[in-house]
Parts: sequence; structure tokens; C-alpha cells
Amino acid sequence: MNEAQFNVIKNFREEYKAKCAEWSAFCAELVPLQKSASQKDTPPYPVQTPVVYNRALDEITRDDEIRLIVIGDNPGKDEQLEKNNRYLVGQSGKIAEGFFRKNSALGIQFRKNAIILNKTPIHTAKTSHLKFLAKNSERVAQLILQSQIWLAQKTAQLHKALLASELWLVGYAELKSKGIFVSYRDALLKEYRGEKNCGAENCKVWERVFVYQHFSMNRFLIDLKEFSGAENCAALDEASLKKNLESLGAKHRREIFGE
Repeated sequence: MNEAQFNVIKNFREEYKAKCAEWSAFCAELVPLQKSASQKDTPPYPVQTPVVYNRALDEITRDDEIRLIVIGDNPGKDEQLEKNNRYLVGQSGKIAEGFFRKNSALGIQFRKNAIILNKTPIHTAKTSHLKFLAKNSERVAQLILQSQIWLAQKTAQLHKALLASELWLVGYAELKSKGIFVSYRDALLKEYRGEKNCGAENCKVWERVFVYQHFSMNRFLIDLKEFSGAENCAALDEASLKKNLESLGAKHRREIFGE
């Protein structure tokens, strides 16, 4: 990447790190809620990082070629462990990593050529638990809302600076009108489109925003397989795989953002 683009990434990660530190002031209120939310459907685990900054951002160098920005949901059990503090390192991350490894023609090493972010850094064992947190604390509800809006705005700005990169929003269901991340969805669209009109440059970048099912439970791969009509992704040649990925991602983008 060029120097200007690298400076944008450096500024973004420093701002994000500072924001996570600021939001960590809510930890005393967050931890009991995070533990309570998990009691019914999650085996006991240690809550070590209630608000998770992705330390993998600190490893990006000027020599790296960033081809993709992947937006997951929020940090889960593995991501919040102090030994990790990285995004998509659990089962979903392994599926994503495996997809790009098996389809090397896409030219993306998941841990090298992709910036991995979330829609909020607030940890829960399952994404659905965010509803419990918001329901039981107005302050935490506002924190979840504000973190979504801040990340949507900053992520859009980052994507615009990295013009050659695609942005993948994974987690189709929770971006719908009654989903947990509707605030992220609306803030993201506003950042690209403005209140009423879309400048030509912004529209061009917007066409490189794609929406997919989440990697968890193999939903991403199942959806792609059904859309392409192939028995598996390995059966598609490079051109067909890219075409199907773009077509599917654009289709879901229109469904979610109402284009």
C-alpha cells in the first residue's frame, strides 16, 4: 500500500484503540451482564476482556497489501481471551481461513491481506446475548449503539481510503430491520451515501461493499453453494467463483440496504 493509505490505517487503529480504552470504563457494569447472559446456553468460561480491541491491527505494516475488509459481528469467547484479543479466531474464523486457503486463486491470505473488524467490540459469548445486555442496562444499550455508529463511520472512511479493497459484511440476518446491527447498517449507508445524494466516487466504492451470510455454522459456504449451483466451491474455476461471490454479495446488499 502507499504511504497515505498506511497512515490512514495507523490513524484508524490508534483511534480505535483509544475508543476501546474509553469504552472499557463500562467493564464493571458489563462483566456481570456478560456472565448472566451466557448462563442459560453457554458452558462457564472466564470473561477476560469485556471490550475487545483487535491486536492484529497492530501487526499491519507498510509492505502489506490489504485486499479485503471483513466485518464480523462482535467478539466471542475465543476473541476476548487475553492470549488472543483478535477477531475471528474461533470456529467461524477457522472456516473463513479455510475458505481462502482452499480458494487461493482469490489471492487473499486471510490473516495477511484482510483487515478484520466487528460491528461492535462489546464481547458476548453469542451475538444474540447483546439483546440481553441492552435490555438490562440503558447505559450499556447506549454503549452498544454508539460503538456501532462509530465503527460504521470509521470503517467506511477506511474502506474509501483503500480504494482497491472490497468490504465484506458477514452476518446477513442481524442486519435486517429488526436485527441487532440495524444501527450499524444505517450508519454505514449514510457514510457512503450522505443524507440524500451519492457522489460519483462514493457510489463507485459502495459497489465494492458486499453482504454475506456469516461464516459460523457454515452458512457462508452453504449460501454460496446454493447460489452458484455447484456441488462445492472447489468445483468453480477462478472466474466463476469471483463472479458468484460478487453477484451473491451484491444481491444481499440490495436486500439489506434497499437498493
